[in-house]
Amino acid sequence: MSEQGYAGLGGWTPETLGVPGEVRRVVCAPDPVLSRPGPEVDPTADETVRLAADLVATMRVSPGCVGLAAPQIGVGAQVFVVDVTGHPKAVTVHGTFVLCNARVVEASRWKPGREGCMSVPDLTGDVKRASRLVVDGVLPGSGAPVRLVTDGFEARALQHEVDHCAGLLFLDRVAGAHAVYQRKVYL
Repeated sequence: MSEQGYAGLGGWTPETLGVPGEVRRVVCAPDPVLSRPGPEVDPTADETVRLAADLVATMRVSPGCVGLAAPQIGVGAQVFVVDVTGHPKAVTVHGTFVLCNARVVEASRWKPGREGCMSVPDLTGDVKRASRLVVDGVLPGSGAPVRLVTDGFEARALQHEVDHCAGLLFLDRVAGAHAVYQRKVYL
């Protein structure tokens, strides 16, 4: 641990939650839950642990999904899951992890890239994001604080999910209508 009290993900896995996840329906824009900032959560509360397990279960049955935030399953809360394992654009990979109350503390090397979202199923868009990122968050279940340092595609996925928890969609980050495209491939 650093002097700030943060650790890496260590041995945390979704199985650490100790509850089976339930697959939930993904809500789509313009559902109002997607445009409201979610409140912080108690990461040790039973409902937060169940929510984390549901996010993992829902992500795992959704082809091509590399992240999912609580607002996307209709819950206004600062909880999300990310897993870029096996994605062709991913270089740095921390496996499957859930973070609560996450905050970007450092962002650099900004680059544009194409993004899509399960809550905006028919569109993609070009979004400028940091390709190097440091995020502080808390693990569900244990409540352990985590500092995650990542880059590239995983950094993009993290920023996308942090935005969801803040009530933002990728469409809120595009430079304009010229940077929005009809989705060509559905996974």
